[in-house]
Amino acid sequence: MSDIDVAIIGAGPTGLFAAYYAGFRGLSTVVVDALPEPGGQITAMYPEKLIFDVAGFPAVRGRELVANLVEQAAQYSPVYRLGVQAGTLTYAGDQPVLSLNDGESFTCGAVIITGGLGSFKPRPLPAADVFTGEGLVYFVPHLADLAGHDVVIVGGGDSAFDWALALHDVAASVTLVHRRDKFRAHAATVDRVRELPVSILVNSQVTKIVGNGVVEAVEISGPDGTRTHKATVIVAALGFTADLGPIGTWGLALEKRHITVDSTMATNLPRVFAAGDIVEYPGKVRLIATGFGEAATAVNNAAVVINPDAHLFPGHSSGGSAD
Repeated sequence: MSDIDVAIIGAGPTGLFAAYYAGFRGLSTVVVDALPEPGGQITAMYPEKLIFDVAGFPAVRGRELVANLVEQAAQYSPVYRLGVQAGTLTYAGDQPVLSLNDGESFTCGAVIITGGLGSFKPRPLPAADVFTGEGLVYFVPHLADLAGHDVVIVGGGDSAFDWALALHDVAASVTLVHRRDKFRAHAATVDRVRELPVSILVNSQVTKIVGNGVVEAVEISGPDGTRTHKATVIVAALGFTADLGPIGTWGLALEKRHITVDSTMATNLPRVFAAGDIVEYPGKVRLIATGFGEAATAVNNAAVVINPDAHLFPGHSSGGSAD
C-alpha cells in the first residue's frame, strides 16, 4: 500500500489539469484511468478533431490538447495507473483508501473523481465475436499507424466520420460502412467526407472478418447481397458505453448518474471531491473549460482538508511559489 496526497480518478482533460494543479500546490498525485492512454473521451473518440471551446486556443486538435496537458502535469511527476479501474473505497481512520482492480492500494489525503461519465468501453463489433487476430481497433491513437493500410470504418456517428476525414490521406483506402442510410454525424462533416475519395456503403453491415491472425478482408452484406472487401484494418466506431463501475457502489449521492457536489466540489463522502462532466449542481455547464475551473476548485479545497494550515487560495501560478 502506497501513501499519496491526492488520487485522481480519470485521466481526461479535467483529471490531467487537476494533476498539474495538485502538483503546483505541492501535493503528490496518482492518476487512475481504465483507458490505456491519458486523454479520456478525447483520446478514445476524437483525438484528431478540432476543439473550439478551450480558452486561449482559437482551435486546438484533441491530441495536441491532451499532449499539452500531460506535459503541463509532468512538471510535478504525477504517477499514472492506466488500463486499471478504480475498485473499492474504504477508510483508515479519516483517510480514504483507494484499491484498484489489479490489487494495488493507495492511502490518500483526498480523492478527486474526474471520470467524465465513468469508464468507457467500446461497443463491440458483432462480426468480431469469433475473430481473435490483429487489425481490429476501436480508436486510433496515432494516425501514422494506419499509413498504407486498407481501412474499413464501421459506424455512422461523429467518430466514424472524423476517422474517415483524418485517415483519407494517410491510409491506402478508406471505406465507411453503416447499417442505415442516415447518419448521426454532424451534417457538415458528412458533406466533407462525401467530397473525399472515401467509399460510403449504406444499409450495409460487416458480417465477417476474414484472416488468419491478421485482418485480410471483410464480408459486407448490403442491398445487393454479400461481397468480400479488402481490408487490413477495421476501425469499429460504434460508440462507447459509460459506466460508473465500482464507483457507483461507494455510496456517493447521485443524480441521474452524475455525482452531486457543493460549491467546493465536495461530495457527500469525507475527503472525496469530484469535477468535470461527472458532477451535477444547479447551473452546471458541461464544457472542458468548466472542468478546468472545477479541478482547481476541488484541488484547493482538498489541500485545506489535507492540511488545515494551508491557504485555500495559494496565489497565482504566474507569481512563482505556491506558498
